[in-house]
Amino acid sequence: MAGEVAGGARGLIDLRLDQDGAQLFPGAGTAMLLALKDWYASAPSAPGTRITQLGALGSFLTGSGPIAAVVTQLGGARMRPVRAIAFDKSPQSNWSLGWHQDRTINVAGRAEVEGYGPWTIKQGSPHVQPPFAVIAEMLTLRIHLDAVTPDNAPLQIALGSHRRGYIAESDVAAVVAESPQAACLAQPGDVWAYATPILHASQRSRSTARRRVLQVDFSSADLPVPLEWALRA
Repeated sequence: MAGEVAGGARGLIDLRLDQDGAQLFPGAGTAMLLALKDWYASAPSAPGTRITQLGALGSFLTGSGPIAAVVTQLGGARMRPVRAIAFDKSPQSNWSLGWHQDRTINVAGRAEVEGYGPWTIKQGSPHVQPPFAVIAEMLTLRIHLDAVTPDNAPLQIALGSHRRGYIAESDVAAVVAESPQAACLAQPGDVWAYATPILHASQRSRSTARRRVLQVDFSSADLPVPLEWALRA
């Protein structure tokens, strides 16, 4: 298996989205921390909560907000938030996730459109696998409310795997084995940006601390009518 880059000649701060499929923006989400704390304080208790209304978080993710500024820098001004999931990993709610690509999008309602399928329901919300070109142009940002240490289930990524296109599940292990990997450590307020198709995984946390992360997908694509993105301002 290829080695990790974080402890080698290249550090996490050196990773670049276009080449590696991930880039760290230290402190870019600091202005959002209070709003995130308030959101988590009133949120239902769940390991992962899908958000369909941005509410108070919207000013940070759209327009001239600090997270929107990062997205515009990376993907252009037409990028907008299209899916948001609030993760909360703790000793009471702990899980692992094997290596995979994100291949589905969250839509407002089911409609049969050529090239879109199969369909799934996640937390009562319809998700569909679009043509891979839709996934390929998307960006995923993770805004960290808590520190992420080697013991606190950092996201693991297979660097460069976003350039491999659609990766069949039978080929995932081989691609991971031949790719350099990084454990995406973070401090509160740090923002990690990823090419959405990058192969990634997460282990169970070995820490007693919480690991709260707001994960937001961005896209510039307009879905074919009558499909609509589920996330609303």
